[in-house]
Amino acid sequence: MIIEFRCEREYARQWMARETLSIDGRDVPVQIVWAPTAEPRPAGLDALFELERAVLRKGKHGGADRLKIVPEGAQACSAADVIVDFTGAERDPDCSARLYLRPLFNGVAGENAALAAILAGDLPVIDIVNEVDGSVLDRGHPSGEIAAGLSGALETVMARTLTMVAAVLSGRPRIVPQLARPAGNGLRREPVGYVARGLAASIAKEIYRLCCYAPHWHIGWRFNDGGGVWQTGDLSGPGWNVLGDPGNHFYADPFPITWQGRTFVFFEDLDHRVGKGIISAIEFSDAGPVGEVMPVLEEPWHLSYPFLIEDDGELWMIPESSTRGDVALYKCVRFPDIWERYATLLSGLELADATITRHNGLHYLFGAWRDGAGGYSDSLAIYYADRLLGPWLPHASNPVLIDRASTRPAGNFVTLNGKLWRPVQDCADGYGAALALAEVVELSPTAFKQIVRHSLKPGPLWPGRKLHTLNRCGRLEVIDGSRVQPKTRAFASHFPSTLVSARTSPSSAV
Repeated sequence: MIIEFRCEREYARQWMARETLSIDGRDVPVQIVWAPTAEPRPAGLDALFELERAVLRKGKHGGADRLKIVPEGAQACSAADVIVDFTGAERDPDCSARLYLRPLFNGVAGENAALAAILAGDLPVIDIVNEVDGSVLDRGHPSGEIAAGLSGALETVMARTLTMVAAVLSGRPRIVPQLARPAGNGLRREPVGYVARGLAASIAKEIYRLCCYAPHWHIGWRFNDGGGVWQTGDLSGPGWNVLGDPGNHFYADPFPITWQGRTFVFFEDLDHRVGKGIISAIEFSDAGPVGEVMPVLEEPWHLSYPFLIEDDGELWMIPESSTRGDVALYKCVRFPDIWERYATLLSGLELADATITRHNGLHYLFGAWRDGAGGYSDSLAIYYADRLLGPWLPHASNPVLIDRASTRPAGNFVTLNGKLWRPVQDCADGYGAALALAEVVELSPTAFKQIVRHSLKPGPLWPGRKLHTLNRCGRLEVIDGSRVQPKTRAFASHFPSTLVSARTSPSSAV
């Protein structure tokens, strides 16, 4: 198979500098055909991108930077099997390619459409359209948590577009979700103003980081004898307490479990001074946390999201280790504080927040998948196996969903009245900004469909910023969020006390 990218010569960008496209681990040849410019870009765009590169990326090049093309004569290209047209020009009716794909950004072709969506305040919904019959072959809404400025947002959009093109060309069946296009704020900002505001925001963030730990996650807990979040669809009920932390550590991703007659909450414990997470735990009695926070698992690499599962009379943990590029299973040798690495379930991939459920006789593993580019929270991959130790096989349509508002796992699956549910991170307003409760209405090795039924955001019932994880064990419900955490007492007096701490529960870690 030969793939042809059609791109505008005058606006050649670094992401176009490729000879292959990776499709299911195979490098498929790509040839670039440079087309005339369909419509000009906003004046001064390249100078603004250079400014962002110097200030936001500290001189590091990115995919939206200009690509210098060596002058050449007439292009000598082989007849392409597949054409991917990134321009806004009309398709040649005499084109002989068997497949002609056109990426659309909020329904419009071309880079200017992607820029217009970004300038209106959001990343666009991406459609991959078969130009021959007009059918939508794939659809996704990328997350922008790593996008720095206008150029970074454009790079993120194009990176995820390539992810979707590769998925379409893999031949695997695609699951095309219904995604609403972002409404924006009705105002398309001028690039100069957009970039200026972005640079000002970046400076403000740097000042914030000098004064405060960022982000600083904290764990909320409560005992609830009645229906909890899953039953009410909101955070109402008994008030939430905050698990005390030492200030220079944050606690996140709480997973409670009762094992051998004792209840513990396991969580990510990150020392801001080191920047690497370990897994710690604290015991709970009927009155709340008791004793000290204890480290239970540490590796040379970052660990977080300590998913726990009981299987065959043993207790197991799958902490996130996506930076290492695998999904590892740990066995509890002594509860709660001794764990040994037992098996590698998946390797050679970035898969965050692996979460397993049993459904119709199979184990299903969900995770936020990343192919080395774009955001970390918008692509869902599913694997299935007969048994926990595998072998684990990929879902027929991986990635089964690309949507920053309903992809990334946020805690244990729950079965209510015979229906399967999963908490998901809603990253539409940034990473970990909110939670959503999604009903899984179809799940098999070849099918997947979920419907988001409830959305939960921080507010009066959960002060501070963000809402990230939801779990329950018996009467004990746990969530997490983030708050402003000044680095020194001198700065603390300048921040509202409700943001620094809210109903902090005692712990020897404080």
